[in-house]
Amino acid sequence: MSLIECKQLTKHYIRGAEQITPLQQLDLSIDRGRFVALMGPSGSGKTTLLNLLAGIDRPSEGELIIDGNQIHTLSRGKLAQWRSMHIGYIFQLYNLIPVLTAYENVELPLLLHPISRKERHSRVASALEMVGISDRHEHYPRQLSGGQEQRVAIARAIVTKPTILLADEPTGDLDRETGTAIMELLKQFQTEQNQTIVMVTHDPQTTDWADTLLHLEKGKLAEAVTS
Repeated sequence: MSLIECKQLTKHYIRGAEQITPLQQLDLSIDRGRFVALMGPSGSGKTTLLNLLAGIDRPSEGELIIDGNQIHTLSRGKLAQWRSMHIGYIFQLYNLIPVLTAYENVELPLLLHPISRKERHSRVASALEMVGISDRHEHYPRQLSGGQEQRVAIARAIVTKPTILLADEPTGDLDRETGTAIMELLKQFQTEQNQTIVMVTHDPQTTDWADTLLHLEKGKLAEAVTS
């Protein structure tokens, strides 16, 4: 059974008197441990799909089943709880809290988990070490380079040991060398920890790291390439 199953997944928005449908009757299955890249022009439904998978938004129609859970049927409270346990989200612009240190930014999602302070410290230290930024744990975001900020953002996303790691243009604001280092890091998580990754990207070079490349056009799956 697939880790992620989308069945006739559709999303509508109302903008003024117009109905916008960024995602239309999408059928998609993703197995555990796969690295999937999503490409397509602006407005093709990539970010909409990512937000549905994250439980940030709800489908208008269809079914979304993740690890056996029917996400589309959960109440708001249960959905938020499920998201905190199962989803790690890497944002393109990092979304770090400027008044918190790198350590505190990474620790933040763990405050929603019923674990001890000692366990939180162990997980944060481990996550920072995995992304190679332990020596910057007391630095604030303004004291970090773009690549270092993204590493902190990745550490924050993996610290809860999520079922799925979602990445929205993870190299979009980085130079080529730093972007390559970030992609190597994501690939390492996949191969060493069997991490499932779904990544939105506009950069064809980043898709070389993925196992499966999906093309979305006007809210529909136009093409899939699997290695």
